[in-house]
Formats: sequence, structure tokens, C-alpha cells
Amino acid sequence: MGLTKSEIFTAQQNNIANIAKVLGHPARIAILEYLLKLKSCVCGDLVTKIGLAQPTISQHLKELKKIGIIKGNIEGTSVCYCINEDNWLNIKNILNTFINNITENTCC
Repeated sequence: MGLTKSEIFTAQQNNIANIAKVLGHPARIAILEYLLKLKSCVCGDLVTKIGLAQPTISQHLKELKKIGIIKGNIEGTSVCYCINEDNWLNIKNILNTFINNITENTCC
């Protein structure tokens, strides 16, 4: 399979695709739901709650952090993760705009 040729797409299309890619894993959705519910979390809690190994959780957190949807603060020997409120709202707006711009299709 060839390269995605992302340069032929708009910045907005690439941004939406990157967000969708990161949100496209159920473990990441579970992590976000947990963080939204608790407002903050220590990574060890996620391992217990989600049921995946620490390295796997860390990799998912890294992907969520890469798009800025979460942020982490070092507290002693742990990292406390929480939703990055500003970026969360921005991502919600980006996705809402995209979804709301899709017109209803009467085909098929």
C-alpha cells in the first residue's frame, strides 16, 4: 500500500483524520470516558479500570496527549492525567462542524 499523500488534502481534512485516528480505538474512548467522569486520574487507576497492561495504557495516553485532548502533570512518582478543557472544546467544535456540514443523502 502506498503513502497516504496527506499533502494533497487540506489542513482541516488532515486534522479531522488525525483526530478520528486517535479516537478510533475503544481503549482510548474508555480512557476519555473515565477521565471525563473523574476529572483527573493517575495512570495506575487506568490500568485497573480499563484492564490493559501498563505499557499499553501508556501508549494510548501518548496518542491522546499527541493531539492535545489530555494533559498530564507529574505528581511524585506518578503522572496525573486529565482532559485538556480548551483542546477538548476545540476538538468538539471541529467534529461538530464536520458532521453538521454533511448533508443528508437521499441515495439508496
